[in-house]
Amino acid sequence: MVKIAIIDYGMSNLLSIARAVQTTGANVSIITKPEELEFADKIILPGVGAFPKGMKALNETGLTDEIKKQAAAGKPILGICLGMQMLLSEGTEIENTPGLNLIPGKCIKLPEIDSFGNRNTIPHVGWEKINTQDQNKSEFDGTYMYFVHSYFAKPTDNENILFTSNFADLQFASGIQKDNVWGFQFHPEKSGEKGLDLLKLFCRAF
Repeated sequence: MVKIAIIDYGMSNLLSIARAVQTTGANVSIITKPEELEFADKIILPGVGAFPKGMKALNETGLTDEIKKQAAAGKPILGICLGMQMLLSEGTEIENTPGLNLIPGKCIKLPEIDSFGNRNTIPHVGWEKINTQDQNKSEFDGTYMYFVHSYFAKPTDNENILFTSNFADLQFASGIQKDNVWGFQFHPEKSGEKGLDLLKLFCRAF
């Protein structure tokens, strides 16, 4: 049975994620200490809130270096929502803050005004389609996932874009991947059957 470690750094609703992952048949543990990651087959980094506060919490607990170590060793890692944003090189929320730099790129604010001069509603909350950029994941093309966010990922390399979605007239990266590191801006644990299917895919991949 695959062992999944869900990282608790004080900024996520862990219960809903843990329950969703358990439906995949995985053995789920919620961990708070860096050394506990060594015993997991795969790692999930969830999160809700501000980028600087999230990175501060990871740094203070020693989890930053350990996450990077496990990623470099090839261990599969999935970031969800804020967890996905922190996979990037830098966040621009409140202040410029270094991220985990597992996927090159920046986390930037959703545009307040669209290209026609209309004001956008931020945060972006609700159901939105994801469009698959990876033929191996074509079964998810056009399916709806649940979003709650004010910032989005802008990877340096478009080859690291796994899914795209729309906010007003902006097409943004709603899923990213580089080798063994995945990230979803949406909440698969709140997105019904297809969301659970994505979690199953991560748990069975590699």
